[in-house]
Amino acid sequence: MKIICIGRNYADHAKELNNPVPERPVVFMKPPSALLVNEKPFYYPDFTKDLHYECEVVLKICKNGKAVQPEFAHTYYNEIALGIDFTARDLQSELKKKGQPWELAKGFDNSAVLGKFLPIEDVRQPDGDIEFFLRKNGDEVQHGHTRDLLFPFDELIVFISRYFKLLQGDLIFTGTPAGVGPVQIGDLLEGFVLTKEGKAEKLLHCEVK
Repeated sequence: MKIICIGRNYADHAKELNNPVPERPVVFMKPPSALLVNEKPFYYPDFTKDLHYECEVVLKICKNGKAVQPEFAHTYYNEIALGIDFTARDLQSELKKKGQPWELAKGFDNSAVLGKFLPIEDVRQPDGDIEFFLRKNGDEVQHGHTRDLLFPFDELIVFISRYFKLLQGDLIFTGTPAGVGPVQIGDLLEGFVLTKEGKAEKLLHCEVK
């Protein structure tokens, strides 16, 4: 099982961190040990003093595929969840200044929090959009629409599968909208998605210990 992550996939998020808006998907990976499921608590690591949440729509790959063609890309996923890509922002900044990879800041244990999955047809609006938001301690801190993705789901499937064979069960964290920020011990993060009926359904629950 691979955890494939897309960076800077919302223009407003790229700009809030003073990053250039990419011309093609920015791809990085997290190891399986990064996965945190079943609403288990997240323990604040001792190697960072600036840990940030990044709430994202997560795709689960439903069949194997390599070099997927655009007309078939939509058949490779049928469920979505919400996830948090925890990022040690201070460590990431140090690595970027040195031109080094991000793995220490992005791929550490339990850094990929995963909520429950729903059929994509339950949350996709008639125009194809999926609306989601994150609350920290009850206050909304991020609000996103997948219609604002620089590289939509199908484009990601086509691009990623050129380089990596997609396997059933692989996860794609599709990018975070603007509004990322720090967490502290004691914070509660809750992620919601709007159903087709307009109901806010809670998919994600994460306590920071």
